[in-house]
Amino acid sequence: MKTLTALCLLAVLSGGCKKSEDSSANKKPVESAKSSASSPTPSKPEPVEIKISCGSVGQDYDVCKQGVDAWAQKTGNKVTVVTSPTSSSEKLAQAQQLLGAGASDIDVFSVDVVWPGILGAFFLDLKQYSKGAENEHFPPLVANGTLDGKLVAMPWYTDAGLLYYRKDLLEKYKEEVPTTWAQLAATAKKIAEAERKAGNKKMQGFVFQGKAYEGLTCNALEWITSFGGGTIVEPDGKISIDNPKAVAAIELAASWPGTISPVGVLNFEEEEARTAFQAGDAVFMRNWPYAWGTAQKPESPIKDKVGIVPLPKGDGEGARPAATLGGWDLAVSKFSKHPAEAADLVLYLTGAAEQKRRAIVASFQPTLPALYTDKEILEKNPFFASLADVFKNAVPRPSTVTGGKYNQVSSAFWNAVHAVMAKQKSAKDSLSELAGALDRIKGPKW
Repeated sequence: MKTLTALCLLAVLSGGCKKSEDSSANKKPVESAKSSASSPTPSKPEPVEIKISCGSVGQDYDVCKQGVDAWAQKTGNKVTVVTSPTSSSEKLAQAQQLLGAGASDIDVFSVDVVWPGILGAFFLDLKQYSKGAENEHFPPLVANGTLDGKLVAMPWYTDAGLLYYRKDLLEKYKEEVPTTWAQLAATAKKIAEAERKAGNKKMQGFVFQGKAYEGLTCNALEWITSFGGGTIVEPDGKISIDNPKAVAAIELAASWPGTISPVGVLNFEEEEARTAFQAGDAVFMRNWPYAWGTAQKPESPIKDKVGIVPLPKGDGEGARPAATLGGWDLAVSKFSKHPAEAADLVLYLTGAAEQKRRAIVASFQPTLPALYTDKEILEKNPFFASLADVFKNAVPRPSTVTGGKYNQVSSAFWNAVHAVMAKQKSAKDSLSELAGALDRIKGPKW
């Protein structure tokens, strides 16, 4: 009897056991149930919470939060913006600590362009979610965020070194905008000397970032690449710094402090250079795009007197303008509990609509070439029109190829260059010693 009951129960569950009675009274509710089952009410996916680290304080944090809030409203998901340290090195340390521990505390990280090689092993390949969206960005930026064929970081906003110049002073002395470093040195010397004779005792020809820190790596990489002297470590891992063109570039730069630049430039970071230029005390300045906005403030002594062009090139075969790539990407942690939603947030924040909004409200430089002809963006940021070609030819630091050893590589490089700039060593000897040091840092492999 128990066996028969069990068989009947099994048949009922499979839809194969019926009562012998099959009256019309019994059919109606069955049909109604079938009808109801055939058109179920679609259920919305359960909202999830995504945590993103994308800003510290001020405008950076506020503009990021506006973007993530818009995505949250659109998708129904919740987003928490995790405040990150202000210092770039502290941000990296925080990311290394969390990712190294396999923590899922943060789903989406904002990533400095020199970090993909350092942190890439902890990030998901965004190509599995992007549907080719990366092809809309500047190719050098995408290449910089690609590690072993995997897109570990999607370009979010970009930076590159630029040459700022005083339009009024070049016009006053009937000088053209220089296109080579030799021309810049000659023009800077002529105008600075004339201005000092006219009473502006603080006038200098050229200010840049000469302190022994990452900023000098950026400047010196531009000098060397503009002479055709390579990129310190090439994409295939070859150490290329010890070559005659690199030596010529650093020798030229070492001639600037005390002539067209103040000796104090050897302690200048970005803000020291900007402050001197904005005070009206320099003819030329190398800096990042951010300095444009402050130069155009109503209280600025140089408002409407500034032009921006690509940095000059060196001399000889292979010379070309070069601008070190800067900026930030977005990446998804491989420990995220909601990878698809996190990737969707990244694609939203790096998409055209959000990048356009950020460019208009806060002058963040887009990573999408198409936005550099957008009328609304150019109305707000007219100098963007001259940036597209700069970003197309931006030079990445050798961070992807050197991976976790990049900080050692950069530190060795900037110290070697600074020693030459400070007249402590010759360029030839310093770069030769640097090549040996980099080989030791490399070891068996990068």
